[in-house]
Amino acid sequence: MNDTTLQGRVIVVAGGTTGLGRSATCALARAGARVVAVGLPSEPDVTTLRRELGESVLVLEGDLRDPATAKGAVAAAVELFGAFSGLYHVAGGSGRRMGDGPLHELTDEGLRATLDLNLASLVYSNRAAVRRFLSDGRGGVLLNMSSVLGFSPAPKYFATHAYAAAKAAVIGFTRSIASYYAEQNIRANVVAPALTETPMARRAASDAEIVAFARSKQPLDGGRLGQPADLDGAVVYLLSDASRFVTGQVLAVDGGWSLSEGQYGGAR
Repeated sequence: MNDTTLQGRVIVVAGGTTGLGRSATCALARAGARVVAVGLPSEPDVTTLRRELGESVLVLEGDLRDPATAKGAVAAAVELFGAFSGLYHVAGGSGRRMGDGPLHELTDEGLRATLDLNLASLVYSNRAAVRRFLSDGRGGVLLNMSSVLGFSPAPKYFATHAYAAAKAAVIGFTRSIASYYAEQNIRANVVAPALTETPMARRAASDAEIVAFARSKQPLDGGRLGQPADLDGAVVYLLSDASRFVTGQVLAVDGGWSLSEGQYGGAR
């Protein structure tokens, strides 16, 4: 059997109806998994996703900042598909419009809102998953999304310090639980994308100066912005048995971002 097959696996994708999460939901279904994709009711792709993937996916609407949402998604996976094998937490986003920014401009409300969106929601979903894994006694897989901004800053264009703090915390949190639960055969890893064309990145992707900077900051494949599909292979790998001896690791899918200084104005 191909180790990267997900036949018989049931995966919850927290934030699985738009952007990177939607792409992953489709990739996991193509690899044979049955998927519970959780997204906000306002996200536009829900109906299309249901139509495309049919009975291999259950789409749930809910806000992952509410601890009950992840708990309900795990329960729904077991009820509908008879099992729960893994969690991929993608949900999060920029707090810029909520008051995030450089530290001297960061508002109290922006700090709380950004941490709730990017860190608290992830802790809630991981907690719900681990509780089920321990109850079932068969182990399981956690995959969390961070960002290169959690360890490789770009201060001129991406100075949202609460967001960076949250994404760095995702790495520390994931490595800590990977260590603690390894004896229960629960694995936990992180993917960290760079600038990727998603609804969240619309501001940056539509700014010619930032795109020019990204050409040298992400020099692979002609210096382009990432696409959601660029992460899908890593996601399938880290949720499959091909990575059964991998835990506590951070995989940067970043086009070279974390290795490159980048040149302002697009100069090489």
